[in-house]
Amino acid sequence: MSTLPHDRDMAVQILCRDLKLPGVLGHYRHGAVPADPRDYLRESLEAERASRQEKRLKNLLKGAKLPYARTLEEYDFLRLPSLPKEQILSLAQGDFLRRQENLVLLGNSGTGKTHVAIGIAASCVAAGYSVRFTTALTLAQELLLAQDEHRLPRVLKSYDRYDLVVVDELGYLGLGPGGAPLFQFFAKAVREKECLHHHEPGVWPLARGLRRRHPYRSSPGPFDPPRSHLCF
Repeated sequence: MSTLPHDRDMAVQILCRDLKLPGVLGHYRHGAVPADPRDYLRESLEAERASRQEKRLKNLLKGAKLPYARTLEEYDFLRLPSLPKEQILSLAQGDFLRRQENLVLLGNSGTGKTHVAIGIAASCVAAGYSVRFTTALTLAQELLLAQDEHRLPRVLKSYDRYDLVVVDELGYLGLGPGGAPLFQFFAKAVREKECLHHHEPGVWPLARGLRRRHPYRSSPGPFDPPRSHLCF
């Protein structure tokens, strides 16, 4: 006895739900049926792959916690003609992550360091990297609380799951007691992971400590990829 269309549709819906195949189900509901069943199978699998990639991208973007949307293409490079535009745009490809380089954006307030940092982070998310955006003060407070509650090693390790951690406003405000665990965070990042951070020209103890490991230039100049420093 042949299966009624309604029963068949319900069976496919239940199977796709149980097997977690929303792309296949969407293609089944809306896709045209080709003459060759093998083409239909291929198209269904392609739809499932696209569905999973879209879901992963949404989850990565949500987990990145970007404060607002910015792209590198939107940045006004005419404001700072000394900035090497092509080299900044090349950062969007994530090559510095594959080279396991840290990146420092150094410059005066209002030069667009946050815009560039968000643009790089968003591009890395689009490329499939796991990213986390935070501010130095927020991170310092999180680490200080973890230290007081004897959870600091565990919290530091929790950041290992990210391919890129962006720390905004480093040196913009004093961190007080939070400076020590924040320095521990950066020291770990320099040794093991990738990190993008920027701060104002003012030098404070944490920045001085970082300079011993990452000496960046004090004046604008061409971006030197091996040294991973960019001056605004």
